[in-house]
Amino acid sequence: MANRTDPAAKSIRGTNPQNLVEKILRSKIYQNTYWKEQCFGLTAETLVDKAMELDHLGGTYGGNRKPTPFMCLVMKMLQIQPEKEIVIEFIKNEDYKYVRILGAFYLRITGSDIDVYRYLEPLYNDYRKLRRKLSDGQFSLTHVDEVIDELLTKDYSCDIALPRVKKRWTLESLNSLEPRRSALEEDFEEEEEKEDNEQPVDEIEDRAYEKDYYRGRSPTRERDRDRRRDSHRYRDRDYDRDYDRDYDREHDRERGRGRDRDRDRDRERDRDRYRLRDEKDYGREREGRERERRERDRDRGRRRSHSRSRSRSRDRKEHDGGDYRKRHARSSVSPRRHGDGLEDGEPKKKKEKKEKKEKKDDGTDHPDPEIAEANKLRAALGLKPLKL
Repeated sequence: MANRTDPAAKSIRGTNPQNLVEKILRSKIYQNTYWKEQCFGLTAETLVDKAMELDHLGGTYGGNRKPTPFMCLVMKMLQIQPEKEIVIEFIKNEDYKYVRILGAFYLRITGSDIDVYRYLEPLYNDYRKLRRKLSDGQFSLTHVDEVIDELLTKDYSCDIALPRVKKRWTLESLNSLEPRRSALEEDFEEEEEKEDNEQPVDEIEDRAYEKDYYRGRSPTRERDRDRRRDSHRYRDRDYDRDYDRDYDREHDRERGRGRDRDRDRDRERDRDRYRLRDEKDYGREREGRERERRERDRDRGRRRSHSRSRSRSRDRKEHDGGDYRKRHARSSVSPRRHGDGLEDGEPKKKKEKKEKKEKKDDGTDHPDPEIAEANKLRAALGLKPLKL
């Protein structure tokens, strides 16, 4: 019941006034202690007292994004929907600057485009300081005119999406809003009058036309103003045309980028295909080389085995032939020699005697060791031994 909108409240922009605040922020406000304790049962009259107690403005802060009292009071105004006269009195209040900012913020959310420009633009002349609570809980210094400029030019303020308003020159071209008049224009006129009084009469007459032109009293000035108003009417059309042209350019640029990406993708695919083909060809060549090497090794092994078998057969034949010759030699001994009574050991004795004779002839068995050593050297050189 405490969070329900006043039954007598009117819908704003085709919806419930509280729906102008995002659902997440709205639920955080409903759960806040300041909303439950200080905003319960407030009316349009008692809301002023709470607004006078404000000492800063802001949206949400901290890790869990707590809403500020300023945002809770804005939500309460959307809930009870005070009359337009009360909101205008909030804006015109010069004693309490936060009351003025509260009324301006509420009018920016719920008011029409003409009312927003009509009642908020005069606040550009208010340069008083304000405390603003940031999202990290720290305070920053700002001014009233900066907050008003944010409300008129930005899409977000205090974590709330502001409704869109028409441009000022659009309303001026429709004659719904008068051209903005600077608060310093009167001061400039007074200074010009002082300068005119101080200058001679001839210069005053020469500059009369210029002053009338810039003050808007000359026919030429009126024609220029009408021409500017007519140009404002076609500015929206030109803006839409420029926007469409920029959109088409961006679309063509994106299409070109997509074509370039497709071309690069095709190049990469072809490069990968050629790389795989080269790898396959290299693998085939490598397999062919391996096959040839294995065949050469196999042929070399066959030749080696064939040569080994031939050498073995040759050795076997020689071995068999030697045995055969030995057996044949034994069997071919004449009976007469067998019958001579010579023993098998006799040829060996003859050979030993011959060797002894040779040793004696060499002189190596000389009793003098020096002579025996010299004979050994001479025998190795092929010389005759010494005989002493």
